[in-house]
Amino acid sequence: MPALLCDSRHVVSCLLSQQYSSRNETLLLWEGTMNTKGRNVLDVLRKELEFLEKGGYRKPSWRPQFIFEDSPSCPNFGDPHRSTPCSECVLMQFVPADRRGEKVPCRHIIVNGSGRTIDTLYRTGTQEEIEAAVKRWLEETIQRLEREAIPPKAPLP
Repeated sequence: MPALLCDSRHVVSCLLSQQYSSRNETLLLWEGTMNTKGRNVLDVLRKELEFLEKGGYRKPSWRPQFIFEDSPSCPNFGDPHRSTPCSECVLMQFVPADRRGEKVPCRHIIVNGSGRTIDTLYRTGTQEEIEAAVKRWLEETIQRLEREAIPPKAPLP
């Protein structure tokens, strides 16, 4: 059985972790806290890319796994009551302003140049197409944020 990625210090008690722990399954713990406040967006995106590449959305389940919602990136991961408002999620900065009031705002993140969102891809793409588009978006966004984080060099006197 594939390992479940989770964070032992997750803000919400992760029911899946408890279930897998009780079966003595291997848990791969994410480094760094995954609480809502004080999360570095670059770190969250890197961890999300790692989760995607390791097949985190392909684990056996009774229902399809949803991008961002079913990963430790989500402040409501493992919380069936969705106690934390999405407005507190670090990924909200990527959601268009007119979509931030949606029930699941992260589904409205635009993942390519033609304006396709995760929500659009759910309706028109395969799981492989969705994951490929999200992977490209994550890689491009990480690279852009890394470039923006590097201060320009001052000209030599």
